[in-house]
Amino acid sequence: MQAARQSIALITGGASGLGRAAALELSRRGMRVAVADLREDAARACADEVVLAGGQALGVAIDVTDDASVDAAFRRVEAELGPVDVLVNSAGILNVAPLLDYPLDTWERVMAINVTGTFRCAQRAGRGMAERGYGRIVNLASISGVRAGIGRVAYGTSKAAVMGLTRQLAMELGPHGITANAIAPGPVVTAMTESSYTPETRAAFEAMIPAGRLGTPEEIAEAIAFLASEGAAYVNGQTLAVDGGYLAGGVARTGTVSR
Repeated sequence: MQAARQSIALITGGASGLGRAAALELSRRGMRVAVADLREDAARACADEVVLAGGQALGVAIDVTDDASVDAAFRRVEAELGPVDVLVNSAGILNVAPLLDYPLDTWERVMAINVTGTFRCAQRAGRGMAERGYGRIVNLASISGVRAGIGRVAYGTSKAAVMGLTRQLAMELGPHGITANAIAPGPVVTAMTESSYTPETRAAFEAMIPAGRLGTPEEIAEAIAFLASEGAAYVNGQTLAVDGGYLAGGVARTGTVSR
């Protein structure tokens, strides 16, 4: 009997932060991973890290705002690793500025990367997955797509759009054996978000989160790995908040609570 082929996962924005954590976790679970990033040298460095940990990986350049770049990245992965079974759309940017002063060109760039880039990669991956009758697409949304935040007019709107896009993907790709789900991370410190977490904002978040702390990239990666697994076959079109209970809360304190 021929051995089953290892699943191939492509992670955009895979060189750092949540993408890097996902690459390491999916590799640990037996997948061959393609680390795709705008910074090819960083993508290769992350792929080397995966290999040193005992996995199989390839680092490739990708610009999710460019059709030709996305197609070239997928073609290289397909040629060197095999057809993509799992797509993790982790590429994204965060630009914080007051709504009344928010530059239109910055708004358009956030949308181009966070929303259109996610669509572009999902469409490219979905075509091959549909031919094979199997696929997993995991999009990175955010709790900012559910709860508005000062200065996050573009980022929050883009992540709300990713949630809507995820539902559309689920509806149209589900009949082809493909699931599409999203992860909405809570407050997690990464290279992209680090500058927005001052000691004051961090303390404020910790006070509002039932778990009493910020999350880690590794905890987000665990959730990504579940949605990317065969065991999540009946989970489709969902947004899973991995936030320590942040979205579950209302007013944190309403007076003395007796037990």
